[in-house]
Amino acid sequence: MTDTHGHGPFIAAIDQGTTSSRCIVFDRDGRIVSVDQKEHEQIFPKPGWVEHDAMEIWTNVQEVVAGAVEKAGITAADVKAIGITNQRETTLLWDKNTGEPVHNAIVWQDTRTDALCKELGRNVGQDRFRRETGLPLASYFSGPKVRWLLDNVEGLRERAEAGDILFGTMDSWVIWNLTGGVDGGVHVTDVTNASRTMLMNLRTLAWDERILSSMEIPAAVLPEIRSSAEVYGTAKGGALAGVPVASALGDQQAALFGQTCYDKGEAKSTYGTGTFMLMNTGDEPVQSYNGLLTTVGYRIGDQKPVYALEGSIAVTGSLVQWMRDQMGLIKSAAEIETLASSVEDNGGAYFVPAFSGLFAPYWRSDARGVIAGLTRYVTKAHIARAVLEATAWQTREITDAMTKDSGVELTALKVDGGMTSNNLLMQTLSDFLDAPVVRPMVAETTCLGAAYAAGLAVGFWPDTDALRANWRRAAEWTPRMDADTRDREYKSWLKAVERTMGWIEDEE
Repeated sequence: MTDTHGHGPFIAAIDQGTTSSRCIVFDRDGRIVSVDQKEHEQIFPKPGWVEHDAMEIWTNVQEVVAGAVEKAGITAADVKAIGITNQRETTLLWDKNTGEPVHNAIVWQDTRTDALCKELGRNVGQDRFRRETGLPLASYFSGPKVRWLLDNVEGLRERAEAGDILFGTMDSWVIWNLTGGVDGGVHVTDVTNASRTMLMNLRTLAWDERILSSMEIPAAVLPEIRSSAEVYGTAKGGALAGVPVASALGDQQAALFGQTCYDKGEAKSTYGTGTFMLMNTGDEPVQSYNGLLTTVGYRIGDQKPVYALEGSIAVTGSLVQWMRDQMGLIKSAAEIETLASSVEDNGGAYFVPAFSGLFAPYWRSDARGVIAGLTRYVTKAHIARAVLEATAWQTREITDAMTKDSGVELTALKVDGGMTSNNLLMQTLSDFLDAPVVRPMVAETTCLGAAYAAGLAVGFWPDTDALRANWRRAAEWTPRMDADTRDREYKSWLKAVERTMGWIEDEE
């Protein structure tokens, strides 16, 4: 608790995530005053299918908002705005007259639209809508999920064309309910979430009619696209009744914003199970020719939108879990650092964790994991070190792709997520990137980003410079490796990556 306990003013942020929903109350210094969190059920109707019950999520959101307000010992009058951040791409259709979802939400991880995506690619393939949307045709974007629901829920297409059905990602669902639901709820989304649907044109920031007709999605279901920081409406009931709802950002973009990456070339990387890295590329969308996604970073009010390049790595934190659970080489995740620190280097071993193929920048589903360079000299400590180096090298490959695509050199990398508590990994990252690596005081950068954007919208903070002044460094690592060693090691890593490819023969 901070010493501002009970005195205002504050900003509340709702984070509707993949496994849980939470609410955090922040003070003017961007410090956490209170937190409340609640998990929801993961529903797996068939292999590869993942769903959420949207009514359960809305109930949980109301509970965590009430909980956070109560724990802070404040009232709605002390809260100046509510910000929203959310799991991206998860897709919901609901009846605007009853407020009832027509089906469970289809989660971003769900792969049921694989065949549909191949069909939509026709003779063009993965890149059919890439120029307009910045995205490859893949099962995790929302557009194909909407089409699947329209095709598979009895009578739904007719109701949608009649204007009775609303589509939204989770930001839209939460905002619609917060602002009154069936009783005047506001049906909006922001540019960051809209840019993950595959239905929005990156340049015009409007729904793309050609793509809508190709995917057979009626425009009547779509929310209005708004900026990431503006007042959409006012909370109608609950613990924060009367408070303006003033921001929406997809979670990775919210982290970019919370990390105050407001200049071209500034980047953040979130180290969890996998890793998401986003780089601010300024007010022009940069088309990727190196396996990255082009996405909207954020848009403040009527200012120009800011674009980003995004790189995703499938296996980072989950490799440490694998070492613990499948290999039994460590008993806890924290132990990997101790074990890896007991040797000077990797002993010539390289570990490429292509467990489910390679993600950015390769997108090779035929790849599988390898440990290369083994000799009798190698111990489990060397392997542990190779495990940490794998996360750092994969980050290096994405930063290289970002530099090639954008022509902007990485100035510094701001990091967040669970793995950032590993100091050896952070030093290794800095060495391999040849750039400073910086970890902030407030680790909850996703919620913080939503709070910042909402605060800007209502004048709680004057401008992004004020937010930058708030950003406090908890730790910084600077490169200690000489260039020759770095280049030699990188070359060996890339050789190891080549060894992973083509392991799975084409099944067809």
